[in-house]
Amino acid sequence: MPNRYVVFSHGSGSSPRSAKIAALAETARVEGYEVEAVDYKGIDTPKERIEMLCDACQPLRGEIILVGSSLGGYVSLAAASLLHAKAVFLMAPAIYMPDLPPLREGSIDYPLAVVHGWHDSLVPVEHSIRFAREHNAMLHLVNSDHRLLDQLPMIRHFFEYFIISIDLR
Repeated sequence: MPNRYVVFSHGSGSSPRSAKIAALAETARVEGYEVEAVDYKGIDTPKERIEMLCDACQPLRGEIILVGSSLGGYVSLAAASLLHAKAVFLMAPAIYMPDLPPLREGSIDYPLAVVHGWHDSLVPVEHSIRFAREHNAMLHLVNSDHRLLDQLPMIRHFFEYFIISIDLR
């Protein structure tokens, strides 16, 4: 079996040791994936974060699933085609935000899932609904806020299902 990696990108106010990353990393390991988490602390520009993600994935030989939360979701999407990602899993992704450059146009040719909280006050849930509709992505809307911490058990189930469905392709 080829090497398989899940690479996490955290949001602007978070860290690679966040509760979401810890919970989903455990799920990834159980499913046979090695786990990496990029540390973006102190890096504010999306371009620098995208470059850091690409650099972190450069030595990885095998299949890569990108997982991103908030700004990390934007970064994961922006880097996915550059890294030939096998799939992308997003949580409250900062897409269609006025202070971020638009994502490159083009078709998304990898499996994609989005989880977003109905009560997100930072990134409007409508952005994820629009994105999922435009890209035929799996969409999970949960009774939570931007951080999604109160829905971690459910998100772990969504992620586990996502990984298993990727493995069955």
